[in-house]
Amino acid sequence: MLIDIKRMDLNDFYEISNILFSDFDDFWTCDCLKQELMCKNSYFLVARINNKIVGFAGFKKILDEADIMNIVVCKNFRGQGIGSKLLENLISYAQDNNLKILNLEVNETNLHAIHLYDNLGFKYVGIRKNYYDNQNSAIIMKKQL
Repeated sequence: MLIDIKRMDLNDFYEISNILFSDFDDFWTCDCLKQELMCKNSYFLVARINNKIVGFAGFKKILDEADIMNIVVCKNFRGQGIGSKLLENLISYAQDNNLKILNLEVNETNLHAIHLYDNLGFKYVGIRKNYYDNQNSAIIMKKQL
């Protein structure tokens, strides 16, 4: 399976906006995603298989650091290494652009994502209690580049 990763553009956004709630999780609205995509400090990628968008990810640069905003894989394509490829590409871009640290937060119940971040060198640095819907806590992780 060939996974094609490229920088997201507005055409990709419009394609994603049609399937955002049916094929992906519902944590972001289309307006929020478009706002992030249009921000000059943001960098977003899309993953395609057979010319179909199956995932996207992005971060926002803040001085010499970046906060990973999301890594999302289409429900039907999870567990196939797409999230790993997206994150590896974000890390590579950050290193190529002299960023020093990548930060992220992840729901404490998202064990697959936590495992991925551990495997790629992210370290636990803190917790935000009851962050998600005033129930689940957010685990804060960072990677030194």
